Amino acid sequence: MKKNLTYKILEQHLISGDLTPGKEIGIKVDQTLTQDSTGTMVYLQLEAMGVNSLKTELSVAYIDHNTLQTGFENADDHEFIKTVAAKYGIVFSKPGNGICHQLHLENFAKPGKTLIGSDSHTPTCGGMGMLAIGTGGLDVAIGMASGKYYLKAPKVLNIQLTGKLKPWVSAKDVILFILKKLTVKGGVSKVIEYSGDGVAALSLTDRATITNMGAELGATTSIFPSDAITLAYLTAQNRASDWMALAADEDADYDERIAIDLADITPMTAKPHSPDNVDNISNIPGLKVNQVLIGSCTNSSYKDLMKAAAILKGKSVHPDVSLGISPGSSNILKMLADNGALSDLIAAGARILECSCGPCIGMGQSPQSNGVSLRTFNRNFCGRSGTKSADVYLVSPETAAASAISGYLIDPVTLGEDIAIKEPTAFSTERNYFIFPQGAKTNSKVIMGPNIKPFPINNQLPITLEGKLLLKTGDNITTDDIMPSDSKLLPYRSNIPHLSKYSFNNIDEDFWKRCETYNGGFILGGENYGQGSSREHAALVPLYLGVKAVIVKSFARIHKANLINSGIVPLELVNTTDYDIIDAGDDLVLEDIKGDLSNGDVIELTNLTKGHSIKCKFVGSPRDIEILLAGGSLNYTKSSLEVL
Repeated sequence: MKKNLTYKILEQHLISGDLTPGKEIGIKVDQTLTQDSTGTMVYLQLEAMGVNSLKTELSVAYIDHNTLQTGFENADDHEFIKTVAAKYGIVFSKPGNGICHQLHLENFAKPGKTLIGSDSHTPTCGGMGMLAIGTGGLDVAIGMASGKYYLKAPKVLNIQLTGKLKPWVSAKDVILFILKKLTVKGGVSKVIEYSGDGVAALSLTDRATITNMGAELGATTSIFPSDAITLAYLTAQNRASDWMALAADEDADYDERIAIDLADITPMTAKPHSPDNVDNISNIPGLKVNQVLIGSCTNSSYKDLMKAAAILKGKSVHPDVSLGISPGSSNILKMLADNGALSDLIAAGARILECSCGPCIGMGQSPQSNGVSLRTFNRNFCGRSGTKSADVYLVSPETAAASAISGYLIDPVTLGEDIAIKEPTAFSTERNYFIFPQGAKTNSKVIMGPNIKPFPINNQLPITLEGKLLLKTGDNITTDDIMPSDSKLLPYRSNIPHLSKYSFNNIDEDFWKRCETYNGGFILGGENYGQGSSREHAALVPLYLGVKAVIVKSFARIHKANLINSGIVPLELVNTTDYDIIDAGDDLVLEDIKGDLSNGDVIELTNLTKGHSIKCKFVGSPRDIEILLAGGSLNYTKSSLEVL
């Protein structure tokens, strides 16, 4: 059988299981990454396991989300992560160094290796030919402790790229085009693998932009081959020895195929409030813009910011527009300073922000009330910017810079001749923001501030689960909906009790009170429940509030895994029309959930209020069932490690 690139890497890392789509497999973990928004939980979980050493080749802890220090909370989290990193021999990236995905691409990503990260945009490194998967924090902690990661063997969707991009069309337009075609559910249970002669027309960071937003498709990950473009980038980063050629076999087998001619793509935008609500910019005339932000892990590379600087050189930001620039790494910022591009940006009237995620996760730069914000970011969910009434449009750096000058959303084609940016033959490779460990120091002190609270741990699954239906939600509920993330809440990511009072706050402010009144209960959801960020807080907070099971039409991959890891039972309706006959406030019971799961039976949910039964199913592996029976992955893994 002719092998695709995805299965070549999976085969090389396979520890257990059958490489058949849908079957659970265990793979060797080469690298892990965390960021501070999810990292405190990861390292609290690692500490709780009581391990003495890590099983990965490399683990890196980045500080890039909660960098705004308006109180002690964020600084305390940073110190906690730094001291844990020293204890276990983890590389520590200080605040100001940059965004984890851009930094990992520059410094550590390697073709053919595996990477799991507690951030949904970890697939960014798939642009390097790496099998990079975003997952929940507990999976990362377990990956570090055991060197293993478990997942369902994915289907592989091949997107064959042909031709070349037109002038003023960029990689951001490519992935927006794909999102329009496939939707936010189009990649669920799949790896998206790119091939074709069009690949050679894309730089390494172009490829990383595309794999980054593969997360918005719901894909397990996305991957490009490793070729001469990859070698050139690694050589420029002084890492040529990390390169190896990797590609699918000629006429490789794929589960699905799509062909896209790059020449067919025009400048595009994702309109509010979903990354797949995509349209051609030419179809949206006269949209006045209040704010433009260029950066994030999607579009903060050297090439992206140099293109923006070239467009803005000698021009002025429109008087009604606030333009912010957040470089992806300290080395990119240094290069912009050294070559004069930073001066051009400042002269045009741009605000230079810290090298961090910043406004992408609502950490500053919230738009004005009812404002229009153009962002080169990856998500435009309602309220994610910090202003619920704002409309956020996702665009390319070219469109963003052109629109910042105009004051209106405009097609960059109107600027005239395209601007070509040459990739540097040598990047700045300073590493003074990194703290590299001198081996593990298991006796070193871990410092925990007063805002760091214990995370909730579930009990073994009881025979029967019963309670009120606490909340009924619609389709495409995001983890931002379940556990909002903004500048007010991010400092409390280590404090689950405090966060619990804001769960589902944008949908129902009284959700947490109902949980307290009824001692927890159930949640009912529609299609693609839990899409978006990998944040396991969207499972840990419901666990703290006593949520026993979540029943939906369908789940997003990472959130479902996080529910299992927390010991919350994720069930799917056998007949999705049954969704209509369950209402908030109904009394529900799962009579023998323990036996039904163990035996693989259809699971009957009895609605005591309405007097009828509804058939549900659990879709997962035997190992998933064992985890649920144990009351979550921490209990399950700790007992396994103790046996070893």
